[in-house]
Amino acid sequence: MERFAVKRGLEKKMGGNAGLSKLAAQYFDDLQVDAEGLFTGKYGILTRISGEFGSDGKLALDVEQLKGADLTTFLASDGGREEAMESRKRYSAFLDEATGYTPKQRGDKAKEEAKKFSKARSAIKMAHKSMEMSKSITQETTDQAHAMIAELQSMIDAGTPPSEGKVKKLNDLL
Repeated sequence: MERFAVKRGLEKKMGGNAGLSKLAAQYFDDLQVDAEGLFTGKYGILTRISGEFGSDGKLALDVEQLKGADLTTFLASDGGREEAMESRKRYSAFLDEATGYTPKQRGDKAKEEAKKFSKARSAIKMAHKSMEMSKSITQETTDQAHAMIAELQSMIDAGTPPSEGKVKKLNDLL
């Protein structure tokens, strides 16, 4: 399951999952939509693609594609290479429209998010080390730090990037 940032306001403008399903119908074959708006389709080497806008405002996609001997057979068939290239092109164009971002912008957003996770993990590690080494930190401060660490860790575990403000508060506390 991959998650992609969506340009602000695009989901609403598109009409939520119903609009996303209509968009997917333009790019993929055998499209099926369930009651919650989750679409499932396929095209070429993409044997299954399903997706929806998540409650976190991101586009969640699950993609399965041909691999190994199946892919080799597909590529060797008449027009296989062209259809494989068309599959990738359609997938990329779908992502462009569904997220409102270009491939470069999507990559930048992913890097930005990874950086937030990394900073939060680093702050947690430093906080534990500071509390372990310091003899002047009060019990109240330690309890407050543990609460902040628990909050950051739960965000990390849930896949939600912690804000820089939360990380800064933990760093400033100790």
